[in-house]
Amino acid sequence: MEILAALCLVLVIEGLMPFLAPKAWRETMLKAAKFSDGQLRTVGLAAIVLGLLSYWLMGL
Repeated sequence: MEILAALCLVLVIEGLMPFLAPKAWRETMLKAAKFSDGQLRTVGLAAIVLGLLSYWLMGL
């Protein structure tokens, strides 16, 4: 049940930028679409590591 709550919060957070600043969000997404596969993987890996590190620190 907690994982479902976490996924719901992800949806809320993901929806904030397009709702609050649609123009800036669109421009950012257009820039991100021009990244190479390697750059996107690096950004994804950084997000995973930051998320896991944050989760681990919250458990301390």
